[in-house]
Amino acid sequence: MAGTLALYGCNSGSSSSSSSSTTNASAAGIWSGTDSASGLTLIGFVNSAGSADLIRSDGVQYVGTVQVSGSTLAATLDGYTNFGAEFSGGSTYGIGTLNATVTSSSSISGTLSFTPSGGSTTSSTWTLSFESLYNSGSSLGAISGTYTDALGGDVLSGSSVTISSGGAIYGQGSTNGCVLNGSVTAGNSSYDVYEISYEYSSCTGTDASLNGVQFTGLAVLDSNTSPMQVVIGVTGQSAGGTNYGLFSALDRS
Repeated sequence: MAGTLALYGCNSGSSSSSSSSTTNASAAGIWSGTDSASGLTLIGFVNSAGSADLIRSDGVQYVGTVQVSGSTLAATLDGYTNFGAEFSGGSTYGIGTLNATVTSSSSISGTLSFTPSGGSTTSSTWTLSFESLYNSGSSLGAISGTYTDALGGDVLSGSSVTISSGGAIYGQGSTNGCVLNGSVTAGNSSYDVYEISYEYSSCTGTDASLNGVQFTGLAVLDSNTSPMQVVIGVTGQSAGGTNYGLFSALDRS
């Protein structure tokens, strides 16, 4: 898992009747695998409420809510390129459907059909394995600290980012002047998936279009790396309707 992350639940329960009972598998977890169409690695975060962010190693994000019936998983996913990149055809956004089979805390295997705006539909097989890091738990105490950008060349390049014990996240020192303000929440303390929201101000140059956009998404604290790393996927939309995706990795100082 550490190598995968460094490269950059649905609701479970049961339904019953007088004659039958079905237990739904859970898609909640941290997942890793491969996107067959591109050959790129995937990491996936699915929290216990079913919110999902599946991130390709080029920063493309597929975001939505998964639904599971028995062992069948279905999701409509919004696709976003990483800021500054485009899908073939020139768009930065698209819509896809994922149909898969899930085994709780083990595997997800299925097919993504995805169409970028103005582009052609592609199909890809996803085979994902469960990562035990998910069961390491979450807390604001664990994730609090000072971090630096691990990727370079992205919006946070040059920034120092602080997460407080109260969940406030603040970043400054970006090479393009960006200042980040937001919050981090440990939704379910038993599992290592956090909710995150923030916005930028004071960005200049090519990053100026991000000012005032509200970004929301999921994050994971990877305690298997040295130094520890926070991996973040967020998406947002400007007042003018432009869609943005941002993928970040932060090393603890």
